Amino acid sequence: MSYLYKQLISSDTELLKKLLGVFAEVFAEPETYQGAVPRDAYLQELLKRPHFIALVALDGEAVIGGLAAYVLEKFEQERNEIYIYDLAVLAPHRRKGIATALIHTLQVMAKEKKAYVIFVQADPGDTPAIRLYESLGTKEDVYHFDILPTT
Repeated sequence: MSYLYKQLISSDTELLKKLLGVFAEVFAEPETYQGAVPRDAYLQELLKRPHFIALVALDGEAVIGGLAAYVLEKFEQERNEIYIYDLAVLAPHRRKGIATALIHTLQVMAKEKKAYVIFVQADPGDTPAIRLYESLGTKEDVYHFDILPTT
């Protein structure tokens, strides 16, 4: 099967909404990804920004996977990092190289954006994600902390 990989641009708000649906299904978090979908104007502006990257995998017209990533400008050197915030592929399309192809597409973009590294987190129990990321990069043992804003 042949899939098409596309970087979303400001006119692709419907594809971004479909990607939100993929994330909702794969992560079993409908409230997070479908409970308050942003307005088209918000999504258009987000897709215009150079620090936000959205890639989708298409099977015909259907969004069957994708990723959302952020370009982080560094201060210690004139370079960038890219953080993969979310990456998902619908269950019927897994184990077909789609996630790897999405990351490879991002790797090409990373060079254009002067990024020296792409990084991603995986939950300890998410064995398929961990295996994927280990096949593409170096694992580091780190802690993740959520710090809430002051009220």
